[in-house]
Amino acid sequence: MADKREKFGGRLAVILAMAGSAIGLGNIWRFPYMVGEHGGAAFVVVYVVATLLISLPVFLAEVMIGRRSHTNSRDAFARLSRQHPFWKGAGYLTILIPTLIACYYSVIGGWSVEYFVKSCSLAFVRMSPGEASAFFGSFASSTWTPVIMHLVFLGITVAVVAGGVKSGIEKFSKISLPVLFVLILVILTYSVSLPGAGEGVRYLLHPDWGELTPRTFAFAMGQSFYSLSLGMGAIITYGSYVSKEENILTTSGGTAVSDLLFAILAGFAIMPAVFAAGIEPGAGPGLIFQSIPYVFAKMGAGLPVVSSVVAILFFLAIIVAAMTSIISLVEVGVSFLVERSGMSRLRACLVLFVICGGFGVLCALSFGPLAGVKIAGMTIFDLFDWVCSNILLLVMALLSIIFVGWILPRRVVRDEFTNGGSLPVNERLFPVVYFLIKWVAPIAVIIIFFTNFML
Repeated sequence: MADKREKFGGRLAVILAMAGSAIGLGNIWRFPYMVGEHGGAAFVVVYVVATLLISLPVFLAEVMIGRRSHTNSRDAFARLSRQHPFWKGAGYLTILIPTLIACYYSVIGGWSVEYFVKSCSLAFVRMSPGEASAFFGSFASSTWTPVIMHLVFLGITVAVVAGGVKSGIEKFSKISLPVLFVLILVILTYSVSLPGAGEGVRYLLHPDWGELTPRTFAFAMGQSFYSLSLGMGAIITYGSYVSKEENILTTSGGTAVSDLLFAILAGFAIMPAVFAAGIEPGAGPGLIFQSIPYVFAKMGAGLPVVSSVVAILFFLAIIVAAMTSIISLVEVGVSFLVERSGMSRLRACLVLFVICGGFGVLCALSFGPLAGVKIAGMTIFDLFDWVCSNILLLVMALLSIIFVGWILPRRVVRDEFTNGGSLPVNERLFPVVYFLIKWVAPIAVIIIFFTNFML
């Protein structure tokens, strides 16, 4: 079965596909409100450092697991550990985690679809800024529309995945990533020109070190893991599609830098608008769905045509960003089902659609009819997000780096990192990277994990 597996078509395809997994709602939706909740520029600084020193080595470890095993994420651990019972069991986490995340991620994607439809009908430019900002609350708390949009978005996603690695995922990534960067630059340009936007720019550029707390470090690391799709099985799965000739340091570094750049651009596209709208930067998951419609409503007063076009393009970008990430999550489960049960790719996609669609309905309704259903004081949506982001991702990431740093023989890790010794630069950097994987990354993850519960 392994010999029949598809591969990405080259270095650019690898970077675009992996960057597509990383760049998405984690940057546009989650990063801005995490910045707002955890210290502004100080959080951004910690986030950048954490990504380069901790998350990138973890990313490399997951790529190595995938490429070395050349199989789905569950079987990767089993194959490389020679069927050790513990690692066979741990591999199932890489299937569970992305499936859980896809359940609520597709709800946010559904919000994006609804906002795109509203933009096409010129709804936001016809509203007052206050009405546009308040629209999110009434929409998210309704019964049918969020559910329908969630299922529409999920359906489009599985259709792309059903197309396969090259014809579906790779082709989509090659088109979507360049478009995303252009569109985020368009909205950034207008956002920073709004009256009052200067406060938002200063909020991102001038760190208040007094805002730094242990929780700032913990949440910055959690956001970094979330954004780079670490601990989800996605990078292991995508790594299994990477050719043995590719330099994984180049492709992984390119992915991490692209992800950082896009997150910072998204911050400058969103935060100035948030401050211009007078919205609390720590407003939570609905932040961009409150602030951006306000911007378009304000633009609509003087430039209705321009504002209409930009609104349509922006929410189209949100949809594309959401899809680039959720595609990798769905692919993890699809790859597993195809290789373990012999299902066709189409049937595996339908199974994932039913599972994620069903649990996603509960998440969608947790802002409305099921808002009163609380578990540990959290709604169903918040519970899915919190458990995945603060527990499961960290546990799986820790297991991945322990596996590479402590279970796999050092010679195997060196061979994979240096392509059998054929990459001199990688050979020189290997001791540093191996030290980060073996010692620094696991210690950092353990500290962050306990910080989430102790403070």
